[in-house]
Amino acid sequence: MSEKGNARQGFFNDADFHALASKLPSYLHDFTRFGYLTGWRKGEIASLLWEDVDGDVIRLRAENTKNGEARTVTLGGELGELMERRKTERQVKTTSGVMLLASLVFHHQCEPVGDFRKAWATACVAAGMSAVAANSLWMATGTKNATLRRSIQAASSMTSAERRFATWCGRACRSGLP
Repeated sequence: MSEKGNARQGFFNDADFHALASKLPSYLHDFTRFGYLTGWRKGEIASLLWEDVDGDVIRLRAENTKNGEARTVTLGGELGELMERRKTERQVKTTSGVMLLASLVFHHQCEPVGDFRKAWATACVAAGMSAVAANSLWMATGTKNATLRRSIQAASSMTSAERRFATWCGRACRSGLP
């Protein structure tokens, strides 16, 4: 089958991403923003532990990648700000008043971020995005984001980052599932 004429279309800009992300529950805001900026897969993001953060570098362990190859990302700009927010969210007070320290960078009340298909589908509708429109959301959008992603991708090319975003969001919005 020919790939000719099969180019992706309908890319979103930063405002479109913010429109969708703002409709997600607050515990998913930084999670999805991290994915949008880095191109990392949902499972890769969910696996990040604070022990994987070393100063201004995050090391993704090989056992948590699809291809079995470790990657790093250098924090700066938006990613640096995002990680500072995550540090403030690390301590969680339980309903019984006990303070817990989350080992995961991205969590929901110290628990791993799990299946958020329903939240994703609800956010797509609330943001006024059709399944087809949101399908391209995670792809590279705009010069600013493309430049940022190129600067932070250590071991994978922009093309593979775009493929990961397309796969993640494409599945999510075609079927309402992330």
